[in-house]
Amino acid sequence: MSSDFEKYAANLQFEKLFHKLGAPNPGILADTVRHFTTEEAEKRDAIVTGYFGKSGIDRIVEVVTDCLFEKPELPASAKILDIGAGTGFFTTRIAKRVEAENPEASFYAMDLTPAMLLPLVRENTNVTAFVGIAENIRDSIKYAAEYFEIPSKFDAMFSTLMLHHSTQPERLFGSIKGSLKKIGKAIVVDLCEHGFEEFRTEMGDIHLGFKPEMVCEMARKHFAKVRVEKMPGISCECSGRAAEIFVASMRD
Repeated sequence: MSSDFEKYAANLQFEKLFHKLGAPNPGILADTVRHFTTEEAEKRDAIVTGYFGKSGIDRIVEVVTDCLFEKPELPASAKILDIGAGTGFFTTRIAKRVEAENPEASFYAMDLTPAMLLPLVRENTNVTAFVGIAENIRDSIKYAAEYFEIPSKFDAMFSTLMLHHSTQPERLFGSIKGSLKKIGKAIVVDLCEHGFEEFRTEMGDIHLGFKPEMVCEMARKHFAKVRVEKMPGISCECSGRAAEIFVASMRD
């Protein structure tokens, strides 16, 4: 799996792929790939651990898993996608919990940056990884399916700390809806609105978090049932700066 992914990634022409996927500015996305490849890929897990601490990470994993197990129940052979999976830091932790109850479940991980996905494909052969953009999951799957076996629709999808990197967050919710099965469910965890402008350069953030009511408004354009709540007792802490976290769960 690792060698197959590396060959696949080596042949990708990012700006051309992002243009095909309808990205509004393929050049910006290509720059984002370069940022994460050179600045964060190798140290991403340490960065996340530093932000949240072990207890915070465990809490995020627990909340996402609990949402996945809410009704309607996942089918025994559920297909689950992590959007913006990065190194698979949360993917593997959530997969472990889900597979304890649903051993036949299959996990997939999509990210913009191949270098971020490499640790996942090297260490966990049970997760199928591919490159794509969150704002067009359907066509990302279409192009990746030339190399890997990937379902066209999923029983569940989740995203942790990716929304603030999205160039079009409103479009992202429609993208999620378009790749979910009829009774599928989706979970998004991200930062609440904050004022740390330096996060744009320090961490490649596009948005300085979101107001929960704004997330709710975007999600309700595509989903009948939406719940957005702050996660008490947990925040993203960096050099004395702290931003709260929200969790959004969506289904029809």
